Amino acid sequence: MDEHAHPSPVGIRRPSLVGIVNITADSFSDGNRFLSPTAALAHAHRLHSEGADVIELGPAASSPGAEKVTAAEEVRRLADVIDQLVADGIAVSVDSYRPATQRFAAARGATYLNDIQGFDDPARYEELADTGCRLVVMHSVQRHGPATKVRTDPTVVCRGIDEFLADRLAALEAAGIGRDRLVIDPGLGYFLGSSPEPSLRTLAGLERLKARFDVPVLVSPSRKSFLRTLTGSDVSGIGPATLAAELYAARSGADYIRTHDVAALRDALTVFEALESAKESGW
Repeated sequence: MDEHAHPSPVGIRRPSLVGIVNITADSFSDGNRFLSPTAALAHAHRLHSEGADVIELGPAASSPGAEKVTAAEEVRRLADVIDQLVADGIAVSVDSYRPATQRFAAARGATYLNDIQGFDDPARYEELADTGCRLVVMHSVQRHGPATKVRTDPTVVCRGIDEFLADRLAALEAAGIGRDRLVIDPGLGYFLGSSPEPSLRTLAGLERLKARFDVPVLVSPSRKSFLRTLTGSDVSGIGPATLAAELYAARSGADYIRTHDVAALRDALTVFEALESAKESGW
């Protein structure tokens, strides 16, 4: 399955849309709304019907101050939800850096494993190679669990993203994980620091990042702290800023966009493509 190739009539590659389902008590944007399997499944099916190519299940929050959740609790939260989605033929990604949770997800049919620590244990690479899952290798200034508030220099961050991804991709490939299974995520928001500048610089440099690594790129500006700081909006009012950042990412060639509001992004992309098509037709 190659979800990230959806050509428009004028050759623009529509990104795959990854719908976020937080099965958590304290996610910054929607904590406790989808903690029960019934609520999580209803939301996942709604996002899929709105155009999500992939449903990403997050069994623990990674925002600053989030509670620590054991692997056993992550598995408990995931079990009924992932089983039903896989049975329904829906591509599932699981967002967890815990090895036990990743093993569980792979065994239950997850298509993607998304690790905010970027798969930092080489001793597990042989095991990961055997899963067959696609791996979303995420960069973070903080690679030891939930994000913390740090201030960082944008130039240093961007250089660190390049160095980290180059080293990590080389190590994963050397362990026998095919490049066609790898997706990179430069990280945004608190994963890059508490000020907006590193995230803005990273998003603005997306085309360069794609050219540098020549693998699919996933980004997730949805409701992130850098947008809230930049606009002065709270989570409830951050939709327009999120959509602007997502459209910028799509125009810059993002292969996957991970979002809370699939319908809004789907419609915006449809209008964007229609306008591009009209422009190409010489109206």
